Amino acid sequence: MKKMYYLSFLSLLLCATAFAQKVAFEEYDLSNGMHVILHKDNSAPVVTTSVMYHVGAKDENPERTGFAHFFEHLLFEGTENIERGEWFKIVSANGGTNNANTTQDRTYYYEVFPSNNLALGLWMESERLMHPIINQIGVDTQNEVVKEEKRLRVDNSPYGQWTGQVFANLFNEHPYRWMTIGSLDHLDAASLEEFQAFNKKFYVPNNAVLVVAGDFETENAKKLIEDYFGSIPRGEDVVRETLTEQPITSKIEVTYEDPNIQIPAVFTVYRTPSMTTRDARVLDMISTILSDGKSSRLYKKLVDDEKKAMQVAAFNYSLEDYGAYIVLALPLGDNTLDDLVDEMNEEIVKLQTELISEKELQKLRNKFENQFVNSNSSVEGIASSLATYYMLYDDINLINTEIDIYNSITREEIREIAKKYLNPEQSLVLDYLPKKDIE
Repeated sequence: MKKMYYLSFLSLLLCATAFAQKVAFEEYDLSNGMHVILHKDNSAPVVTTSVMYHVGAKDENPERTGFAHFFEHLLFEGTENIERGEWFKIVSANGGTNNANTTQDRTYYYEVFPSNNLALGLWMESERLMHPIINQIGVDTQNEVVKEEKRLRVDNSPYGQWTGQVFANLFNEHPYRWMTIGSLDHLDAASLEEFQAFNKKFYVPNNAVLVVAGDFETENAKKLIEDYFGSIPRGEDVVRETLTEQPITSKIEVTYEDPNIQIPAVFTVYRTPSMTTRDARVLDMISTILSDGKSSRLYKKLVDDEKKAMQVAAFNYSLEDYGAYIVLALPLGDNTLDDLVDEMNEEIVKLQTELISEKELQKLRNKFENQFVNSNSSVEGIASSLATYYMLYDDINLINTEIDIYNSITREEIREIAKKYLNPEQSLVLDYLPKKDIE
């Protein structure tokens, strides 16, 4: 019985892997420059409609940060044909869910509906694009919403300032130096005309990709897309300035005091290349070696064996233009932050000087295969991946082939990339401390 169960499970896993490795899609352009991607999956009666705009925090005026994230909220306020406050009511009344999110590089909106409401999802996204109402009432309302979000997630959250401190010190010229949520002072100072100009510049069809994924009939979907989006005028082409950072040649040491914590933390950070590079994917694998799971090197050493840290992590924060490789730890007991940095550096040096074993490499590949399967296991996830691979990687078929890149990474590459990027003289060390009481 156990053998039959095992074989059934193995067959299911192989089927899932085979499915995940081949995501069928069709793509084309509308006459106004909007890119369209269709992924048909009639296995369940649901459909995702999503639009990704190539606008994020890095596209903002340094004196008006937070605009992209602000628009994530503002464009739910209403349109010429959707009354203010009615957006979420319409979605829920028709059995759907929806959300949006913003990064430094892009903004993403999506709805998931029963498949008989495909037209509704497309109409709502076309309304957001063609007929948004951007007035002072909406700006004032969402300004308060964003302020409350910042208070909750950043100002009053333990360790809520770490990303802001890391990026502010890691970048001098590039707009990654400010947080996605931006400055509330900048939002307060902005005029209504500035918000309207931002919308006119970035929320145009030729700066967007539309994805329809799920249960639909192709010809019907194409007709609806043309009906709802085809007549939207093309906007002016978005011209972006490329800012290059000078290499870090000596260690940057900074301290930040957080009033919301009692236990300090230390962050060692390295500037890394674009998410589209092979090097970035090698760094992803290095992260897994160092801190993914209880058998990972940093966890086993600092948490389990030496009991010097209560928490450790290493990860590659990949973005379109650059990335940040972050290694962090929270000390246990009287262990110092300097001691933790030395211990973490010691493990990195091992990666720079010794090849990982063949067994470790196979374990890495197994983990990435599993992540790959999971990322393509839902239509909603596939829609997001298709949009991302088109907009930020310029290669939609990576949804099927990126795992081949990871599987081709060698032990020698892991050693060489660790040598290339993870060196003390190229690092930022942030001591993140509890705020001292003022006597």
